[in-house]
Amino acid sequence: MGTTEKGEQMPATGTKTLQRKFRGRGKGSAQPISPISKEEKAEKKLQRVGPFGKLLLHLKLLGPGLITGASDDDPSGIGTYSQTGATLGFTQLWTALASFPLMVAIQEICARIALHTGNSLTELIRKNFPKPVLYFCVALLFLANTVNLGADLGAMAAACQLVLGLPFLAWLAGITVLSAVLQIFLDYQKYARLLRLLTLSLLAYVLVVFVTPLDWRELLRGTLVPSVSFKREYLLNLVAILGTTISPYLFFWQTNQTIEEKIADGKVTPAERREVTHVELKWMRTDVVSGMLLSNLIMWFIMATAASSLFLHGVTKVESALEAARALEPVAGRLSSLVFAAGIVGTGLLAVPILAGSAAYAVAETFELRKGLYRKLHEAPGFYAAVAVATIAGFLMNLAGINPIKALYYSAVLNGVVAPPLLVMIMLISRNPAIMRDKVNSRLSGALGWATTVVMTLATLGLLASLVP
Repeated sequence: MGTTEKGEQMPATGTKTLQRKFRGRGKGSAQPISPISKEEKAEKKLQRVGPFGKLLLHLKLLGPGLITGASDDDPSGIGTYSQTGATLGFTQLWTALASFPLMVAIQEICARIALHTGNSLTELIRKNFPKPVLYFCVALLFLANTVNLGADLGAMAAACQLVLGLPFLAWLAGITVLSAVLQIFLDYQKYARLLRLLTLSLLAYVLVVFVTPLDWRELLRGTLVPSVSFKREYLLNLVAILGTTISPYLFFWQTNQTIEEKIADGKVTPAERREVTHVELKWMRTDVVSGMLLSNLIMWFIMATAASSLFLHGVTKVESALEAARALEPVAGRLSSLVFAAGIVGTGLLAVPILAGSAAYAVAETFELRKGLYRKLHEAPGFYAAVAVATIAGFLMNLAGINPIKALYYSAVLNGVVAPPLLVMIMLISRNPAIMRDKVNSRLSGALGWATTVVMTLATLGLLASLVP
């Protein structure tokens, strides 16, 4: 059994890739051989396959970036986008276009930090910032994720009740147990494939468009021509969109899953993970861009559907994803309502484990506990306990009679408070030669990253200002 840099034993239950990397280089040698990554294998295959084969290879290699982007369209996000279209019509469709480069910039920086340092975001904050800053950020992240998770569980249970009947509590309990069991007991490779498969649930919102009459002229105008208003409702909704699309849990999940993928390739220690090739960086960027593009396209489709159906028919008060599904039925038909509700369940199954997982990673890394979805339960009990606590707390929130709309709102507030300081830390880490060596941000990456930080800071100040009576 091998050891990590801290002397931890690697899991004996690990995959063949972990064992393969410790083959000796010569007689009596214990020096590890750096395994060939799946990206490099795919690059060689590209030369031997046709167009369809190349497409399949690209889809197969999409992972952390795709899953992160898809999870951004969780039930709470769906509720925000539905409310945007219903209350403001076509006037904020342009935000789907404007937020795309900002999301790509930050998630690419997070993935690159993980690749070049071999460490996650929490580990780097712990090593390079004061402990009180770390504890403050992780505590707020855990709280915000738990509230968001609880709201998502409630929305999923209500959507199942709408489509299939049965009591709300039965669905709530079943979905909660299913989410926890999959994350705790399913092998990481199978779990990652399941998450990739669940991203297909987002296609429900593409299908809704084809069964809903759309005003394409207004849609294109609202998308390509920004409409700016200084009315309170417009600005508050703009803040809500930014808080929903650029959320702190995405930063943590991106770095941790990037590392998990490298561990699956046999790169167990931070030193081994720092050996990043140009090919791996290229595929990482493809993955991130694909995920953020999917996220923003679905965001646009949801707002477009709500604007073209609900807004134009005078249904201007939608406060949750489930309300949007119900409101669609008399306007666009039963099929649209059912597809919309089914999408809530699928995206929730994708987002809930990511919310719980990103919080668990942050807690485990803060206290230097063993962590990782590639580990078995007995190898990382503290990590999986954090997953269970976050999930159970979200479940209990629904039993406490907390208003789900207020829960989503306060979750957005917490995410807004946490995001700017985390973005500052991310940018400071990514431009620090002592941490990144010669792999610091390029001028373009740095400019987009700081622009995102400024925009989110202004959004947070606006959100906090709105809370003042």
